Amino acid sequence: MSDSLVNSPGGILAILCGVCGFWFYVQQVTGWKLFSYIPPLLFIYATPVILNNTGIIPASSPVYAGLSSFALPAFIVLMLIKVNVPAAVRIMGKGVLVMLMGTLGVVVGAVVSYVLVHQWLAPDAWKGYGSLAGSWIGGTGNMAAATEMLGTPPEQFGLAVLADNVIYIVWLPILLSSKNFADRFNAWTRVPEDRIRMMDSAAALIAEEEPTPQMRDYLYLLAIAIGVTWVSTALASIFFTAMAERMPGLQIVLSESTWRILLITTISLALSVTPVAKLPNATAMGTALIYVFVAGMGARATVAGFGQAPAFLLGAFIWIFIHGVFCLAGAKIFRVDVHSAAIASAANIGAAASAPIVAAFHRPSLVPVSILMALIGYALGNYLAPMTAHLARIAVGQ
Repeated sequence: MSDSLVNSPGGILAILCGVCGFWFYVQQVTGWKLFSYIPPLLFIYATPVILNNTGIIPASSPVYAGLSSFALPAFIVLMLIKVNVPAAVRIMGKGVLVMLMGTLGVVVGAVVSYVLVHQWLAPDAWKGYGSLAGSWIGGTGNMAAATEMLGTPPEQFGLAVLADNVIYIVWLPILLSSKNFADRFNAWTRVPEDRIRMMDSAAALIAEEEPTPQMRDYLYLLAIAIGVTWVSTALASIFFTAMAERMPGLQIVLSESTWRILLITTISLALSVTPVAKLPNATAMGTALIYVFVAGMGARATVAGFGQAPAFLLGAFIWIFIHGVFCLAGAKIFRVDVHSAAIASAANIGAAASAPIVAAFHRPSLVPVSILMALIGYALGNYLAPMTAHLARIAVGQ
């Protein structure tokens, strides 16, 4: 029996949900500019860390396992059924290729930076790199999913959250200020004269408001999320058992949890081309579950691992520099304007939370498609983040 002040599962879950709601409420009612540079996510993660390490909530509880078993697959399904690749390609054209170049930069940057700084990190820091790669390829949901697939320790997850937010503080102003160099940048990349006009026209054609959700829509979404989770969990056990018998050496890369999340991702993407994608409010529901899950990760963490923070942050700065180089190379190769390039990078590094901010500053007409691009990154993240982690591990011989 834990000697924490609050031990009941109901009380712990209430605290985690309350922490999430509290920080968004503070952001809403205060309007502090602080939240423009440090998203609520950092506070949502840090608050349970403090509550855990001061004895208010325990570091171990059935609630945390429940979040992994139920909340995590649910938010993956809810987010991915809204992916719309054709619409993003119609509007952004080669801007999507710049985003994919940025994604490649995240993968390459992770391996290079880990090789350079791993000697100052714990042996399992490659798992923290995998979690951060998930965030930088697709978003916080991918960070959570990669953490589950890799079995990332709470301390390494904490370092990933810290690095994610520190880099955000630096990277977001760079992406916003790039608008001031639009003419010179577009001349350097030799952007076709009609590209921006064509993007605005295409964006106007697909702009549409989501209908107001009805009670039945929530039931549909709940049934889909639970159904996909159930099917994927059953198939994952079958696939993992067959793999363990025939290719036991792959178990370090493809655990049963990894199989489960990859199957959930794949089935959800298949559903995104069906009428299921038209169900309203799925993204909002999924995002809410992501924040509760992150709060649960914070509740499991200790402060012991933060001694590695300087080396981890150094690696993150090297990493983001390489991502930036790949984005610039993509813009040059594909002759893409600075607005598209900035949105492409934000769709990776800041995902659905930051891409609309960058789009609104650069080109308001592109706000809807910036979310679509972020969801493309979300679709890729669950596949590429664990791969990136294992590439980093292999690169240093671990």
